[in-house]
Amino acid sequence: MSEISREETPQSEKDLNRGLKTRHMQMIAIGGAIGTGLFVASGATVASAGPGGALLAYALIGFMVLLLMQSLGEMSSHLPVPGSFQTFASRYVSPSFGFAIGWNYWFNWAITVAAELVAAGIVMNFWLPDVPGWVWAGVFLVLLLALNALSARAYGEGEFWLATIKVVTVIVFLIAGLAMILGIMGGNSPGFDNWTTGDAPFVGGPISVIAIFMIAGFSFQGTEMVGVAAGESENPRRDVPKAINSVFWRILLFYIGAFIIIGFLIPYTDPNLLRADDTDISFSPFTLVFERAGVAFAASVMNAVILTAILSAGNSGLYVSSRMLYSLAIEGKAPKIFARVNKRGIPMPALLMTTAVGLFGFLTAVMGEGGAYTWLVNISGLSGFIAWVGIAVCHYRFRRAFIKQGHSLKELPYVAPLFPLGPIIAMIMCILVILGQNYEAVFKGMFLEVATAYIGLPVFLAVWLIYKVVTKDKLIPLEQVDVSGLDVPQKPAAK
Repeated sequence: MSEISREETPQSEKDLNRGLKTRHMQMIAIGGAIGTGLFVASGATVASAGPGGALLAYALIGFMVLLLMQSLGEMSSHLPVPGSFQTFASRYVSPSFGFAIGWNYWFNWAITVAAELVAAGIVMNFWLPDVPGWVWAGVFLVLLLALNALSARAYGEGEFWLATIKVVTVIVFLIAGLAMILGIMGGNSPGFDNWTTGDAPFVGGPISVIAIFMIAGFSFQGTEMVGVAAGESENPRRDVPKAINSVFWRILLFYIGAFIIIGFLIPYTDPNLLRADDTDISFSPFTLVFERAGVAFAASVMNAVILTAILSAGNSGLYVSSRMLYSLAIEGKAPKIFARVNKRGIPMPALLMTTAVGLFGFLTAVMGEGGAYTWLVNISGLSGFIAWVGIAVCHYRFRRAFIKQGHSLKELPYVAPLFPLGPIIAMIMCILVILGQNYEAVFKGMFLEVATAYIGLPVFLAVWLIYKVVTKDKLIPLEQVDVSGLDVPQKPAAK
């Protein structure tokens, strides 16, 4: 296989420090997918589609994510660079596609950081209602910026412990829920009553399941962060495939297990579930189950967990978006100043720019410009799915080019097992989710709601088209696709 020697290594690889260990990589992937979508919004999904419908929707989206992570794992272990799928898109499809994917992903997480700061202020209101939310948002922004400014390992450690809190919470929930189902604690066992009451287990038919696809997809977003983190992994050829293979099944177990527990213990007709997508954590299905299990201060405990989930998302958002901006600058797709790094290997200009955008979005919400902030969030809302489509397209073209140029799959550190069906199925499912963002508004002719929900798609296409026209680039022929890898010195596994 044609490898890039250390002498030929891009400047990005010389500057960034590979300080992320195996445990960091695994928790980055886990932490990216366990958040408010599971802890809070799971109640509303069960209420609208029933326990069976919610379970089916998350299982199908989970399968789609598995296919995408396998595709990402093959490319990231072969070419572990901080730009990840932005670099893949530029190499395997076209520079204009990479430009659009990179800026799309950077904006997605930069605005997400702002959204998480606003949410953090709301959560703190649970304990200290007299302190304005913007005060806490400012405190947390400084905290996350400091954590990211220290080193890649400091970010990894922060994410490791924040994600550990979430994982432990889910495990305790599963154990307590199983004990309640068996009648060991919390009173008599409910048996299968909640799976057979009313229209359960499926409520609303296939349309309800499809509607849950969107929520499930957003819940799983963040798993692709492991591809960006590969650029600073100590041993990407070992750690990336390991993270992809083991973490996915843990995440799927957590989600499927949680929905099974909720389905057994809380009827979909419970009015509290309909309020579970509100800001009041008291109506989270996790809180309800813990309260019925006799856990003292269940609402306070879950509120603390939700806060860690929010801080985890903000921490990861700052990290991946700053690395994406740095990668764009290295490849000439962003101002060169963002390619600079300090002595600790941190791209500070890119980190500060990302923080500034997050602060701007946060201020628009605090100062009452709710409409502007809502539009910003909606523009970024589709960005994760667009990035997933990009991953599938890149993998399909990479593998075809790799084989066409005479290479063997034995040369790859990790091989996605379901090619070509894997990326094709994942791409189709992602496109369906994107198009179905607000299908009800489309059918009812609600123009403003349609524009708000889908604005991210034309923005992405416009950025892609403008760059394509200006640079006059074309689709790279498979024979000319650069499929060379990156020869990274391998370190022994940490004890």
